[in-house]
Amino acid sequence: MTPADTGASTTVGAASAVSVPDTSDSRMAPGGPGYRRMSLALFLAGVATFALLYSTQALLPLISGDMGVTASDASWTVAAATGGLAVFVLPMSALSERFGRRTVMTASLAVAVTVGLLVPFAPSLPALVALRAVQGAALAGLPASATAYLAEEVTPRALVTAIGLFVAGNSVGGMSGRVITGWVAQEWGWRIAVGVIGAVAVACAVAFRLLLPAPKHFRAGSLRPRVLVRTVRDHLANPLLRRLYAIGALFMTVFGGVYTVIGYRLSEAPFSLPQGLVGSIFLVYLVGTVSASTAGRLVGRLGRRGALYLGGGTTAAGLLLSLASSLPLVLLGLVLITAGFFAGHAVASSAVGKTAQHGRAQASALYQSAYYVGSSAGSTVGALAFHSGGWTGTVGVGLLAVLGVVAITVTGSLAARRVTGTAAAGA
Repeated sequence: MTPADTGASTTVGAASAVSVPDTSDSRMAPGGPGYRRMSLALFLAGVATFALLYSTQALLPLISGDMGVTASDASWTVAAATGGLAVFVLPMSALSERFGRRTVMTASLAVAVTVGLLVPFAPSLPALVALRAVQGAALAGLPASATAYLAEEVTPRALVTAIGLFVAGNSVGGMSGRVITGWVAQEWGWRIAVGVIGAVAVACAVAFRLLLPAPKHFRAGSLRPRVLVRTVRDHLANPLLRRLYAIGALFMTVFGGVYTVIGYRLSEAPFSLPQGLVGSIFLVYLVGTVSASTAGRLVGRLGRRGALYLGGGTTAAGLLLSLASSLPLVLLGLVLITAGFFAGHAVASSAVGKTAQHGRAQASALYQSAYYVGSSAGSTVGALAFHSGGWTGTVGVGLLAVLGVVAITVTGSLAARRVTGTAAAGA
């Protein structure tokens, strides 16, 4: 196969690779050749990833009723998928360093959509959880590889915007998956609903492979464990990267907890909404599409830390507002939570790509691993908090996570001031 077929560079011998010189002039930029195709391809990959990853989240009350399990038990169908992704994202990123970003992303989507077509036939909750874990592990090849692909193929000035569009695809996938499953499940049950999402993901996967331009700046790396361990150790030794990983995990703890439990809250008194309307609540993800895609402009005006403060504050305001017993106020709270989360996530994930000077796939993989650990923790802890303390308990977990984001960002601000002060004193 040619490099264009595999997504990898042409290799010479066992350890070296020849690639197009990595100059900013030859990278993709808005208005330039290939940029629109690349943006649409990764947008569709984001749609497929989040539609599959969270395909059962809006259906948890129906799964609980059909299989006779509690909310915390049913939540494992979400936590298993995000947990599988968190565990396998680093190994998948290593494969992408050796075999190419496009190759790994294509293979990951192919396996994930295949499993997605098997999920509706799961005979029991343990079987359903196992299939979801495999699906999450397969999807692990997407997030880190996509971020690394963008860092290599897009001009630095356009990187935040490009990653924001990929994250926007995540939000559209998460929203459409939940809305579609909600209405389909109301008429034909949750199994048909997740089958429909599997079919939509197949279409997205085919379009992604046809649209994504072949990489020009990829350089094949090594699969040797020692090299991988050294790269990971270098990234974890970087205090800025550690802070960004923690911020991603905490933001996702809020988001995972809120959207795992919200279906139970809205289907119970005083709201008592039918399944179709509960699924339609996820239309607020469109707010996330906007906030993620405008993250670049937000960073340009407020700086990275200012954007993170704004994202955290918006999320906290939404959590507090969602405590109201009025449906319009609850919906407004969800809008603020969603806007704050997607803005914070886009800012933090793009900062990882800019900060890492080598092993970008591993740097992004560590972020994604922390991010989805936060999702699994949020889904599980949020459901347990709801079981013991109602919606107030879930909100309490979210507010603690937001406080963590603020505390870490303050720590980063103080560290930056110390570095600036030391440099000024030396001068």
